[in-house]
Amino acid sequence: MRKNTTHNLTVAAMLSAVAFILMFIEFPIPMLIPSFVKMDFSDLPALLGAFALGPVYGVVISFMKNLLHIVIKGTSTACVGELCNFMLGAVFSAVAGFIYKHRKSRKTAILGAIAGAAAMAVFSVPSNYFITYPAYVEFYHMPLEAILGMYQAILPSANSLIKCLVIFNMPFTLVKGLLDAVLCLLIYKPLSPILHGRK
Repeated sequence: MRKNTTHNLTVAAMLSAVAFILMFIEFPIPMLIPSFVKMDFSDLPALLGAFALGPVYGVVISFMKNLLHIVIKGTSTACVGELCNFMLGAVFSAVAGFIYKHRKSRKTAILGAIAGAAAMAVFSVPSNYFITYPAYVEFYHMPLEAILGMYQAILPSANSLIKCLVIFNMPFTLVKGLLDAVLCLLIYKPLSPILHGRK
């Protein structure tokens, strides 16, 4: 039992470090969503951890990734951005890991990853509406009208924040989660000996 716990903590620490590094590899998709919303794959290690170690470890990895980001890089939003990043990643990995945990097969891994991505996409709307975007307005002194203007440059009819989040952010978050899921399914088996401590 102690050996398994030590191994799980070691793997979780390794995946947290990888996730932290992946946070810096981000890129905008300006034709589809305003450039301040960027694509990255930092939720992939948490998904790997949730499948290999259980949903709780997926949440822990999401938390540690953001804690490392705050400690090493710092925060410009009083930790609000990191909080929302953690919540979205935690929902994604927890839902996927919970479904996979109860019947471990490739089919349930796919189902879990899709469900996790969908849950993260839906949750992105209230988290952005009530937390992230008010923080942008408060800490970056960016008027909400200016934020809406970036969305309207792509779609003029996007005239309210909730409409912008549903039309742009929710599908974007879903695609981001599904891309993480595809990458996870591609690399999980080759990494399985490391993740599970088997030779």
